[in-house]
Amino acid sequence: MIAEAVSHGARQAQACRTLGISERTIQRWRKDPQAEDARQGPHSRCAHALTDEERAQVVAIATGREFCDVSPRQIVCSLADRGEYVASESTFYRVLREEKMMTHRQPSRPPKPRPKPELVAASPGQVWVWDITYLPTQVRGRFVYLYWIMDLFSRKIVGFSVEDQESMELSSRLIEKTILAEQVEASGLCIHADNGAAMKGSTLLATLERLEVAASFSRPGVSNDNPHCESSFRTLKYRPGYPKKPLDGVHEWSEWVEAFVRWYNTEHYHSGIGWVTPEQRHAGEDVELLQRRQKLYEQARQKNPARWSRRPRGWTRPEEVRLAPLNLQET
Repeated sequence: MIAEAVSHGARQAQACRTLGISERTIQRWRKDPQAEDARQGPHSRCAHALTDEERAQVVAIATGREFCDVSPRQIVCSLADRGEYVASESTFYRVLREEKMMTHRQPSRPPKPRPKPELVAASPGQVWVWDITYLPTQVRGRFVYLYWIMDLFSRKIVGFSVEDQESMELSSRLIEKTILAEQVEASGLCIHADNGAAMKGSTLLATLERLEVAASFSRPGVSNDNPHCESSFRTLKYRPGYPKKPLDGVHEWSEWVEAFVRWYNTEHYHSGIGWVTPEQRHAGEDVELLQRRQKLYEQARQKNPARWSRRPRGWTRPEEVRLAPLNLQET
C-alpha cells in the first residue's frame, strides 16, 4: 500500500503516518520481509476500550446545547447528580483532545498572546521608561511614592516626582510636565511602563492619546520587561548616601531625590552607555569624549607595549539601546 501510494506521488512519511506506523518500521520490514512483526504494544483492541457508539456519545454530550460551554469536570458532576455515568473525567478529556476539541469553551474572551516588547532607542527622546517605587517614612507602614521617568537611550532621569499617593492623575500630570520641560516631539515618543493601575488608568491613557504619545506595557506576570527602571531604583536605594533612617514625608524625600538625580545625571558613570554620564550622552558629548579616551589608551600602549598583553580597552559607544536584551537564541 505504501509503495503504491509513493508511486502515485505521495510522500512516504505521510503515507506511513496515515497507516499509523513509522518510516523506520517500513525500512526494517523491507530489509527482512520474512521477519515477524516485532513491534511492541498490543496487537489487538483493548477489551474495555470505548466502542464507537460510546465515543460518539461522549462527543455529543460535550458539544450539545447543555454542556457546550462547560468543562468536562462540570459535565461529569452534572451527569452523576442525575444518576448517569457515561465516561470518566479523564476519558472525556482524552476523547476531546483526540477530536481536537480541547479549545476555549466559555463565552468569555480567550487569553491573547502578549509578545515581548521590542523597543529600540537610537537617540534621546525616542523611548522613555517609567515606574513607581516606595520610599519609607517615619511612620511604620506608611510610604511615599517616587514617580520616575528615564530616557532609554541616555539613561538620563528626565522627570521625577515624590507623592503621598499612587494615582493615574498624578502620572498624567508628571508625564505632560516632563514632555514640555524636555521639549520633545510627543508624536515621535513612546513611553513604556508596567501594568499597574497608575500606568494603565483611563486618565493616563487619555492623556497619552491627546498628546499623540505611543504607549507600551510589560507582559502580565513578567518582572523583567522594564529592567532599566528597576536597575536605577537599585542604584538609588543602595547608594552610600541613601538615608539610614526613613525621612519624614514628601518634602524631605523630594529634596533627597533631587540631589540624587543631580548626581546620577551629571556625575555617575553609567556602565550601560560606555561609562559616561547620562547628561553627556543625552547632549551628544560622549562621542568626542570616548574618542579622546581611545586615543589616550593607544598612546599609553605605544609608550609601554610590554605592559599590554592584548589590545587596549575599547571605549566604544553603544549606538542603540534595546528595552529588553536579546536572548542567546536570538543572537
